[in-house]
Amino acid sequence: MKPFLILQLRPETPVSDDEYQAFLRKGGLSADQTHRIRLDQQEIPADLDLSSYSGVIVGGGPGCISDTPAQKSPQEAQIEMACLGLMPQITEHDIPFLGCCYGIGILAHHLGAVVSKENYSEPVGAVLCRQETDDPLLADLPQQFYAFVGHKEAAQHLPKGCTHIVSSESCPMQMIRYKQNIYATQFHPEADGAGFELRIRYYKDKGYFAPQDAERLIGMCQAADVFAPELLLRNFVRRYTG
Repeated sequence: MKPFLILQLRPETPVSDDEYQAFLRKGGLSADQTHRIRLDQQEIPADLDLSSYSGVIVGGGPGCISDTPAQKSPQEAQIEMACLGLMPQITEHDIPFLGCCYGIGILAHHLGAVVSKENYSEPVGAVLCRQETDDPLLADLPQQFYAFVGHKEAAQHLPKGCTHIVSSESCPMQMIRYKQNIYATQFHPEADGAGFELRIRYYKDKGYFAPQDAERLIGMCQAADVFAPELLLRNFVRRYTG
């Protein structure tokens, strides 16, 4: 099989490594079936051929695409430019893509939609999501399911040409599809309670929540009944393995 390209944006090595292992574990992948690039440490090769991959998976990160240039660190700006630089090829050729959290901002922004902090941010925790339409990646998922979220910005409307797949009360654009094979989720399909505990500890001063709420949020995430989103990740891998 062709490998999956996994692009990671998290500069904190323990969190990045945990996310990568979650993609492997929940996606049913082995390390040799992936090409991992940590964008905080590595550049995307100039001769990268996306047709040599089964698909592209983009993880989450602490950056916000809606921040002004002055608000972005050089590293955040570099990571954002690298991700956006791949989107014309991905969208033109309908290359299998799954953008998780940060990835929905990248896709929506590339397609001309407004991504901002004005509406639909969600505190760290599990939210009840519901399916808006049938899709192959939702096979075996219940019509309503809980998923882990935590984001300061969101797409303010459905990007032109996209299909609305999953929503929640607090954030309408929880999952979208462009063309037939380009997906993005606002929630984290790879996340579980242990992974979110690690992220809460590392990001407690990043503006997602009041630092004094960290232990309460950890307890909430550990108690949450979140099992369905990983099925979506597994379905993506199975559908595009080839």
